[in-house]
Formats: sequence, structure tokens, C-alpha cells
Amino acid sequence: MAATAHNNLNAKLVLLGDMGAGKSSLVIRFVKGQFLEFQESTIGAAFFSSTVSVNNSTVKFEIWDTAGQERYHSLAPMYYRGAAAAIIVYDITSTDSFARAKKWVQELQKQGNPIMVMALAGNKADLEDKRKVTAEEAHLYAEENGLFFMETSAKTAVNVNDIFYEIAKRLPRAQPAQNQAGMVLVDRRAEGSRTSSCCS
Repeated sequence: MAATAHNNLNAKLVLLGDMGAGKSSLVIRFVKGQFLEFQESTIGAAFFSSTVSVNNSTVKFEIWDTAGQERYHSLAPMYYRGAAAAIIVYDITSTDSFARAKKWVQELQKQGNPIMVMALAGNKADLEDKRKVTAEEAHLYAEENGLFFMETSAKTAVNVNDIFYEIAKRLPRAQPAQNQAGMVLVDRRAEGSRTSSCCS
């Protein structure tokens, strides 16, 4: 969840997606400003933290980069439980990767924090000539499912910082709405004499 103190916000953020989609590369580009051509697969999960300033407040991201291999799937709820935000990453050159991203979105919608800020990242935007998933298709999917969408490239750094900053901007506004269940709250004192009992 997001915990706030004055203008400082601590926010747990989780990255989910298929193996090879570029989750670790995105985080390393954001946190360290680096890109490794050959990134080893994450085992279990890796932890990073980074602080950004937006709208006169400071957001400290506690970032969990989860492993994409199927054998680690059962561990994922441990990382997304209580998260204030999630980036679901897919590879624009792989329709399978996009299909897997949709499954992550469905899982988060069922089991994740109901007010989680969710972003869909179409990664590897530098591989335009190998594209299999159009930006239009992904944008439409994101819109229909309450996510915001950006295409990113960890290699060229396109939109990498932007996606984290956009999440940071949306976090303070993602507070639970009062009267969430739709109940009508009535001030009994104001009703006063209009209430009557059945048997008097």
C-alpha cells in the first residue's frame, strides 16, 4: 500500500510479466540509468528502491521485480499483495507475451489491491521492425481495463522514467472513495422526530 507522511509517500510497486519481457531491464534503467544487453533471468524476485518528486511531494518506490518463469508464478501474490501500484510488462514483438500480460491484469483485478494504480508497458519499442502487438490494440485493452498504457524501451530509455513518474502522480489521488459500498449514510439526529417505532 501507499503510506503517507506529510508530503512524503512510500509506495510498494510490483512488476509482473512474462519471462524476457524486460521487467528487470526497465527497473535497472529507471533506478541505475543502465542497460545490460544480456540480463540474467530473475530468480524469485529482486528488490530496488528509488525516490521521485512530483507535485510538491516525494514518492519513495519500493520496487519488487518478479521472476517471469511459470515455476515462480505461485510466489507472485506475496509480492503484489498490498502493492499500491503495478507495472504489467509485455514485449511488443511477442503476442504470447501480450496474452500473458492480460492474464496478470485479470489476476490483479481479482486478487490485488482494489485501488491499485496499474500501468501496461509495451516494452522493447526500439524493435519496431519486429513488432507483433500494435500500440492501438494495447491502448484499447488498457483503456477497457482501467490501466494507463505506455510503450517503453529499456535499451533507449524511451518512456522509462515517464511511466514511473505517471504512477507517482496518480498515487495520491488513488485513495478509497468514501461511501465505497454505495450505502446511504443518514444522520439519525437530523431525522429526530420523524422516526417512529412500530408498536407505540
